[in-house]
Amino acid sequence: MPHSRWIFRSTSLMVAAFAAATLAACGTNGNPEPTGSTGSTTSAPTSATTTAQGTGTQKPTPTVTDAAATQLCDAIRPELSNFRVQGPTLGRVGLNLIVHPWGLQNGIDVLGNKAVVDTVTTKSCPDVRQQAIEALQTPDLASIIVGL
Repeated sequence: MPHSRWIFRSTSLMVAAFAAATLAACGTNGNPEPTGSTGSTTSAPTSATTTAQGTGTQKPTPTVTDAAATQLCDAIRPELSNFRVQGPTLGRVGLNLIVHPWGLQNGIDVLGNKAVVDTVTTKSCPDVRQQAIEALQTPDLASIIVGL
């Protein structure tokens, strides 16, 4: 039955998106050293105080190499026709399935700084970004990145 196959595929896509989001949320900041009690005890409260006093909304801009930017553009470009055919709902899931693994592979915290997707695509492939925005019916790509 073609409908049950479609349901299985859409369910598989949702499970994969959830798994990617979960893995991205559990990722590290790229520092291989464990975060234990090896540091001085006076530095931890200072760090916590600084964090509490900060705005909390501004994230440091991640460094994205040209190769990583090209990789993201090359991953989105062939999916544009699928985004148009599938519609914005499934297309948004598809974009998340592209963006989250890209972030994991390149050590970029996509969930922590969703705007990185717009920044990278604006700089590296504005045509691909614009076509994706039109196909997914969204004001920007960052607004459709999902996570936990």
